[in-house]
Amino acid sequence: MILALDGFGSDNAPYPEVEGAVIALKENYCDKLYITGDKSRLTKEFAKYYFDENRLVIIHAEDVVAMDESASIAAKSRRESSLAKAIQLHQDGKADAVVSAGNTGAMMATSLLTYGRIKKIKRPAICMTLPTTGKPTVILDVGANVDCTPEHLVQFAKLGSLFARFFHKVESPKLALLNIGEESGKGNELVKTTYQLLKGRTDLNFIGNIEGKQALSGEVDVIVCDGFVGNVMLKTVEGVAITIMRMMKQQIKKDWIAKIGALLSFPVFQYLRKKLDHSEHGGALLIGLNGYSVIAHGSSNAKAIKNAIGLAARIADSGFLEHAQEFYSDSKAIKQPEEVSL
Repeated sequence: MILALDGFGSDNAPYPEVEGAVIALKENYCDKLYITGDKSRLTKEFAKYYFDENRLVIIHAEDVVAMDESASIAAKSRRESSLAKAIQLHQDGKADAVVSAGNTGAMMATSLLTYGRIKKIKRPAICMTLPTTGKPTVILDVGANVDCTPEHLVQFAKLGSLFARFFHKVESPKLALLNIGEESGKGNELVKTTYQLLKGRTDLNFIGNIEGKQALSGEVDVIVCDGFVGNVMLKTVEGVAITIMRMMKQQIKKDWIAKIGALLSFPVFQYLRKKLDHSEHGGALLIGLNGYSVIAHGSSNAKAIKNAIGLAARIADSGFLEHAQEFYSDSKAIKQPEEVSL
């Protein structure tokens, strides 16, 4: 497995990318790794580590896409950026997938212009696997499309179900629509109309609506929502996880009885911390395109970069894209909205 990594994507680049790449190679998350960015800086940083240099190739890139930069401008005019060059390596067949912790909008727009959409897919979505108390749950969209039509959500439902089937190995994924109540008549017009469309699909295992409080229960395999709702939910989950760990630490520090309890319950705390830590999950797949682009958190540390590389390798190895392309080439297209430009 050969992967491409944007070496200047994260908030603290290139340090997390370099260290994460070294750890990923040492732990054999991939066979070979391309990393893009300023060659002199990357060479200097990699010189601090011991690893098999034959498995790493630095591709020089003059430019860097800023976090606050316009996605459309970055996609169309920053072709010499570390992000664009990493994506192009995948498009050229030199890498099996690409990872970046950079500007999410630029990652999405550049990937879209480079790979193109899977046949009959109108909008790509960001597909994330949630940490749950049970089996893995896929949620999409979590930020790519803040304004969606019911047809978009139906496509997300199918893509998410295919992903759960071929990546998470769930034979008949249970699909739910994120809503403010379980009843079919609840919600805004978008979710009510989508509910009726999903209800009539024989190729989806749609079980109805799910509320936010159930999202982390592991009751379903796929949760569908628009990108605005999904992104708010995802960041709320991250915030709650950080707050819980912070509150626990504060209580342990001021209470000697709590300190004893913490020592006795240390394995439980470690499990909880690992379960809720976003760096353990690596990133999210930009789904619906003719390529594998994995988006990592902008604040990623080395562990998060390593895990994003591992996630990208596992997704590429699953053959999900080939199955999705085959499905849409053989199926009838649902009604499509008008083309949307970047």
